[in-house]
Amino acid sequence: MIRKRAVILFGTFLFVSWNAVLVLLLWRRDPGPQVEEPNPNPNQEVSQNDVIRDVLKMADAFEAELERQKSILLQIKDQKLHQLLPPKASNRSRPGPPPLPVIPILVMACNRVTVRRCIDKLLQHQPSDKLHPIIVSQDCGHQDTAAVIQSVPRLLRVLPGAVPSAAVGPEPVVRVRWNDNGRDGFVDPSAASLLYRTDFFPGLGWMLLKEEWHELEPKWPAAFWDDWMRQPEQRRNRGCIRPEISRTITFGRQGVSLGQFYDKYLKFIKLNSEFVPFTKLDLSYLNEETYRVHFEKEVYSAPLVSYEDVKQGKLAGPGPFRLQYYKDGFKILAKNLGVMEDLKSGVPRASYRGVVSFMSRGKRIYLAPPPGWTYDPPGPECGCKALS
Repeated sequence: MIRKRAVILFGTFLFVSWNAVLVLLLWRRDPGPQVEEPNPNPNQEVSQNDVIRDVLKMADAFEAELERQKSILLQIKDQKLHQLLPPKASNRSRPGPPPLPVIPILVMACNRVTVRRCIDKLLQHQPSDKLHPIIVSQDCGHQDTAAVIQSVPRLLRVLPGAVPSAAVGPEPVVRVRWNDNGRDGFVDPSAASLLYRTDFFPGLGWMLLKEEWHELEPKWPAAFWDDWMRQPEQRRNRGCIRPEISRTITFGRQGVSLGQFYDKYLKFIKLNSEFVPFTKLDLSYLNEETYRVHFEKEVYSAPLVSYEDVKQGKLAGPGPFRLQYYKDGFKILAKNLGVMEDLKSGVPRASYRGVVSFMSRGKRIYLAPPPGWTYDPPGPECGCKALS
């Protein structure tokens, strides 16, 4: 309605302007030869000259106004075209933000029909099917499990018999969502944002870069890839990042590992329920050199306590506390304290430089070798030795 009224007013203005210009032209028209008569009233000629001058001024004003209106119309036309046509790319424009990386989610299954529970949870929390496509790999021929996997239409694809892997790097290239000693009562429930470096590859919920996969894929084993990953030839003194509180759980006893550790440890793992914006946190403390200096200072400056003090809850003060082990003593202490006691290629589970961190009766305990130690060559029993 407003636009229609504006058009009417503008048309009226043009009509009046045109008539004014026409009057001016007719006024200036040469009347032809005339008989000159004496002017009895000279003041009348002066008055006519004033009228002509005023009309000329009015015509000039109308002409200027018409030019201004024309300029406005041209600007409106250009603006309309600018809105209708796509903007031209400018060579001098600033580059936009880099595209978000595509991070696929890989699920490896063999003979567990309960894989559907895992897939359903992933689909429930999947933020984007384009940025985080879900891929399921089944590396055995269990028909019932295969049928469950094929029944999920939203999967990107199924990889029969092709199992990618993970590696650990000088700066950690594997981010792990699992704490082997993450049972309820063995972790700090208020430390959802706490992260550690570890020399042990946990194998349950991890992420790696494609460069490490390209390194490992040509020699990937047919079975027991997690233990294979823990061998020195693959580990190459590289590490992982693990959380205090696990972000993954296992819910099945059945599988190729035959339920090892499930009833005693794994089914009691505490699952995190607090969102932590890790991408907004300063994680530079996890860099190897920085972390090693700080961690060793904290561990070896902690008061040295006995096994009896820890077991009977006779620790005075807030902690942390250090409980020292020697050579083969690790497995005995760990088993009696409820910590996972096995070692893989000489490395205790969830350990960093031989130190295992856990909570006991609400206080932080570092189960640690003596100062000045190194990892032994791979062996079935001992993970470290004293140098002093």
